[in-house]
Amino acid sequence: MLGIDPGYRLTGYGLIDTDGQESRHIASGNIRTVSSDPAARLKSIFFEVRRIVVEYHPDEVAVEKVFMHRNADSALKLGQARAAAICATFGHELVIYEYAARAVKQAVVGRGSADKVQVQHMVKALLTIEAALGADESDALAIALCHAHTRPLARRLEQSRAALAGTRR
Repeated sequence: MLGIDPGYRLTGYGLIDTDGQESRHIASGNIRTVSSDPAARLKSIFFEVRRIVVEYHPDEVAVEKVFMHRNADSALKLGQARAAAICATFGHELVIYEYAARAVKQAVVGRGSADKVQVQHMVKALLTIEAALGADESDALAIALCHAHTRPLARRLEQSRAALAGTRR
């Protein structure tokens, strides 16, 4: 499972293996864009995420939803970075799941208002990581963990809806 924390300058990614009960850290890091050209930044995100998908073969992708910044230009750039990361997965038939930052914090820390230090601490504890993690890297792993924790319930709800829809015909 691949978690992505999209960013225009720094996009975090985190890969975990999970059975729904236990999760194991596979790889994580950051995609740093350095060009002043906006198209080059997006291209860098696209190709790096595509490389990660080709190398690790995740079965699902969880990505943070864009929230409205105070600055509309920042929100637009974040949305473009998010789109570049998502589009990089399209040739691999991966299902994309989206989570609000508050939901990620709630799933990993137990409080939707948790700060980045608390998220980092819980990610390291849940995945037994001793090395230092950057904020974007730990956020991406938190997104993957959020999906791992909520996926079983989401699947049961989908099955219930499908069964209910089948009885209405």
